[in-house]
Amino acid sequence: MNQALNTEWMDLAAGRGGLAAGVIAAGVVVVAVLIGAFWLGSRVKRRESRRPTPEEQPRLPEGGPVREVREHREPDEVPRSDTRLTPHEMPQHGNSPTRTGPAGERPRWDDGSSGSFGSGGPGGG
Repeated sequence: MNQALNTEWMDLAAGRGGLAAGVIAAGVVVVAVLIGAFWLGSRVKRRESRRPTPEEQPRLPEGGPVREVREHREPDEVPRSDTRLTPHEMPQHGNSPTRTGPAGERPRWDDGSSGSFGSGGPGGG
């Protein structure tokens, strides 16, 4: 009986040794993959074009920064036709063309006006 028990412990120890060897082998593979990825990344980075120097960076125009242009735009009229127009038959391929409208002040809210909700008068009616 003692011999059978001893053989059982030996098999169990051999199994644990195999498991330990498998874990070590997996660790070596993971380390090898990480080293390979680092090596490949450094090769790719070496092939990239160099970064621009501060002298090569874009500069502001002589007149300073470009400002926003505010203008009133009006839509162009849709061409009249006896048949329905498809987008590719419209000017500018279906995009609604616009033109510069008359110069003037944009409409602003008046005091006491409620905008699009009601007349602005008293009451909630």
